Amino acid sequence: SVLSRYENQITILSDYLEEFPETDEPVWILGRQHYLNTDKSKLLLDVSARLWFTYRRKFSPIGGTGPSSDAGWGCMLRCGQMMLAQALICRHLGRDWQWEKHKKQPEEYHRILRCFLDRKDCCYSIHQMAQMGVGEGKSIGEWFGPNTVAQVLKKLALFDEWNSLAVYVSMDNTVVIEDIKKMCWSPPQSSSAAHTSAHPHRSALGRNKNTAGFCTGWKPLLLIIPLRLGINHINPVYIDVFKECFKMPQSLGALGGKPNNAYYFIGFLGNELIYLDPHTTQSFVDWEENGIVDDQSFHCQQAPHRMKIMNLDPSVALGFFCKEECDFDNWCSLVQKEILKQQSLRMFELVQKHPPHWPPFIPPTKPEVTTTGAELIESTDKLFELEEEFEILSV
Repeated sequence: SVLSRYENQITILSDYLEEFPETDEPVWILGRQHYLNTDKSKLLLDVSARLWFTYRRKFSPIGGTGPSSDAGWGCMLRCGQMMLAQALICRHLGRDWQWEKHKKQPEEYHRILRCFLDRKDCCYSIHQMAQMGVGEGKSIGEWFGPNTVAQVLKKLALFDEWNSLAVYVSMDNTVVIEDIKKMCWSPPQSSSAAHTSAHPHRSALGRNKNTAGFCTGWKPLLLIIPLRLGINHINPVYIDVFKECFKMPQSLGALGGKPNNAYYFIGFLGNELIYLDPHTTQSFVDWEENGIVDDQSFHCQQAPHRMKIMNLDPSVALGFFCKEECDFDNWCSLVQKEILKQQSLRMFELVQKHPPHWPPFIPPTKPEVTTTGAELIESTDKLFELEEEFEILSV
């Protein structure tokens, strides 16, 4: 609690220090260009429209007996939530959708927000992410890195049939076009639950099942590229191409920050990165009887924070969203033109064919269970226990 109060004081203080300077340089926010001297208000509206997830307290204990607050350890999980939420906003509402205080929002908006509430039955809650992280070797309450969060989101998305995202996490700094197209064009899974109710008090899976999630065609792509841009500090050779990623219309920003201190980077001004900071502890918010969420605390309504790009920890993860195949093709063209044009030290590789020395690529599919990701972990733990008991009896 002392740590939470300290973090709140720091955040309040920094709000007064983060006002944008007077400059003619453009500000880039997730593929959109703004000029401070002509449309500062539009810039601030653009920032406040992003869903802002922070530490929360007084939610139900994770796993039944675990922590009831993620203060001090959940910052990277919150940043992962913010990146994924931006993908869902683009998927359902469009990149140019704006949020205004006290303005009625479409049902899709509240449905997106419900995916991230701090409840065990919400598909991308802190509960689901923390428990799915156990399968990635992270204990509940342990700090995650960018790649771990990416892997957790990839697994949880398999259970989210309403949004029906294809999540591709690159390996060895390499994005394989053939594998992505194979995954995004893979045939839909059949399920008897396609007709379940969308009532907000159903389970996370039941609430997110929708016949639209089973239509044929391109599955919207969430592309995450974990990178190491140096050893102890970011290599200056990467700075320009790293900033170039925020200019792309497909940009979802980047996960990163400093050791054990994660931020969600959404843009840049000059050589400063602009980010949303999860290090504010707020109280748990639940949905109301009608499914509406009091969303005031889920939008940052002050000027965003900034940090010098050279202070960035070299371990980051870039995010991109491609709703249609043409968006992905355009992204590939932009990467070839803007990212790979430097022949010396490339930030990542983009290749057409699956490398022959890699294991065969098999698009991930949802396990044949009717549980959430966290319950899947519990069921597999029970399976291991039964196997151990069987081995003992055999002996």
